[in-house]
Amino acid sequence: MKFRKISLFVLLASACLNVSAQNNVSTQKMDWFEDAKLGIFIHWGIYSVDGISESWSFFNNYINHDNYIKQLNGFTAKDYKPKEWAKLIKEAGAKYTVITTKHHDGISMWNTKADKAITTLRDAAAKQDVITPFVKAIQEEGLHTGLYYSLPDWSHPYYDVFTRNRKRYELKGEPTRWDNYVKYYQKQLTELSEQYKPELLWFDGDWEHSAEEWKAKETLNLLRKYNPNIIINSRLNHHGDYDTPEQGIPVTRPDAKFWELCYTMNDSWGYQPFDKKYKSPNMIIRTLVDCISMGGNLLLDIGPKADGTIPEEQLNILKQLGRWTHKHAAAIYGTRAGIPFANYGGKSALSKDGKTLYLYVYEQKPELQLKGLVNHSAIKSISVVGDASAKVSVKSENETVRVDLTKVNFDQDVTVIALNFAEALRWTAPQETEVTLKSVLDNKLTDRALGQIASTLHAGKNIFDNSGLTVDGLDTKLPSSNATNPTVLKWIKDHAEALYETGKGLPEGHYEGLSALSKDRQTLYLFVEGKPTGPIALKGVKNGVARIRVVGDGSMINHEVFNKLYWSSIPGIIYIQAPAERLDKNMTVIAVLLDAPIQLYREKVGAIENNL
Repeated sequence: MKFRKISLFVLLASACLNVSAQNNVSTQKMDWFEDAKLGIFIHWGIYSVDGISESWSFFNNYINHDNYIKQLNGFTAKDYKPKEWAKLIKEAGAKYTVITTKHHDGISMWNTKADKAITTLRDAAAKQDVITPFVKAIQEEGLHTGLYYSLPDWSHPYYDVFTRNRKRYELKGEPTRWDNYVKYYQKQLTELSEQYKPELLWFDGDWEHSAEEWKAKETLNLLRKYNPNIIINSRLNHHGDYDTPEQGIPVTRPDAKFWELCYTMNDSWGYQPFDKKYKSPNMIIRTLVDCISMGGNLLLDIGPKADGTIPEEQLNILKQLGRWTHKHAAAIYGTRAGIPFANYGGKSALSKDGKTLYLYVYEQKPELQLKGLVNHSAIKSISVVGDASAKVSVKSENETVRVDLTKVNFDQDVTVIALNFAEALRWTAPQETEVTLKSVLDNKLTDRALGQIASTLHAGKNIFDNSGLTVDGLDTKLPSSNATNPTVLKWIKDHAEALYETGKGLPEGHYEGLSALSKDRQTLYLFVEGKPTGPIALKGVKNGVARIRVVGDGSMINHEVFNKLYWSSIPGIIYIQAPAERLDKNMTVIAVLLDAPIQLYREKVGAIENNL
């Protein structure tokens, strides 16, 4: 009996250790992914021949299937240089890459032996397995291997769905045929696992069937047999490790601990020669910063041509991205989500140990302000990341920290300031100091006075109510005195429209600065400090934009909307280019007139399941 008790104890202890080890593996396997921050997505297939939408073009009947498949004859890959691709990806600052092994069109890009598969080796003009040399090249460069695999195969005779309007069969009527398809796709996954040993498997298309029909658990176990630590995205009917918002940058931090934004440089995943709506390198860099600040990754897409070359526009973006990532590596890799907007009115990130706070600066301006830093006295040093010669100083009092940037040479895209603490940073909701109209008018430091105006309006407190301010600034009777700062008074009069009866600004995440709304909630006022290094971005605004202008100046300015899918309710990103010659030397205010009272989108951004 005693022996049995001891044996039982040993067995229980062993079981506990095994469970603990599994939990550790589950957490540890995500370490490299969480640290990576930047990956490169590659959509390459026969759709690059005619430059049409990958798979969806025949699914939506924009072209019939026969004509789509004829593109095999033009897919030559004659100038394909996988080693150069791998080097380019590494130089861009990416730590991993994900390449399409098979999209929904069913064209397998490697030498699969699965039944009735269409492959680039046997059926395309290239007569090449293009995956094997690429995987070898990226592994030689030390990059993590990710493979994209579409669960649906709209060209395969065993698969039920053919196009939007046609099905080959119903599962209930031909269950054996469906079982044959499951065997087909699982055989392909077995091949990919055995040949390439991927660290990440990026599924797509799971919406067409249930987890039970896909046999998702069985598939998961199959993959883990080859790599117990394989990372899988959320598109295996939620049998995965991380979320994948698509195209829309999340307004607020996703609920999932691990997430990755997959994102195109223009509006297309694959190569489309007539899609010239490329985002600027500055926009892409700031998108990466957005992801970093919320604890996520950016998976940035490229679409090579049918001959294996990468379009010049995409090469330029990758090179400019590489310039910024190499300079600011310390503020990218291995970081974690930053502090709330209330504590720092911009984007930020923390080092893994919480002892370094990285502040991303989008404007050339004289000062940064942080609030609610509990252990501000623990600041050991401050520096400009990537510029050892820069001179920057910091002063702190009452949980408020001010960073002097007057001697900083700003980066052309995003400057990063690093605050190093002797211990992990602690913060709390900042206690707002009482701001009165008199204290603002009498403040000799103009920048700070205007910052107080913007901050109080943003929070929903209007110090100009019943003050004598008029809507146009004319005949204003503000309580001025000999102590009044004349520059502040003039600015108030010039920008009265944005101050008169305006209310609380946008919630966190929609704009990287302070804002206010008109009484009818149809005009949004954006307070812009200093000189922006790129366009001003607005996220999650459902409304259409009627016009945008500079307050107090009258100049109309242009805007562009990116990543707005016409059939989707998710709004695109509004980019506003503020002309440098029209910027106010103290603080600029941009008025955005909307087509109706403002409506905001703050919901989850998921996978695109209906690419019309």
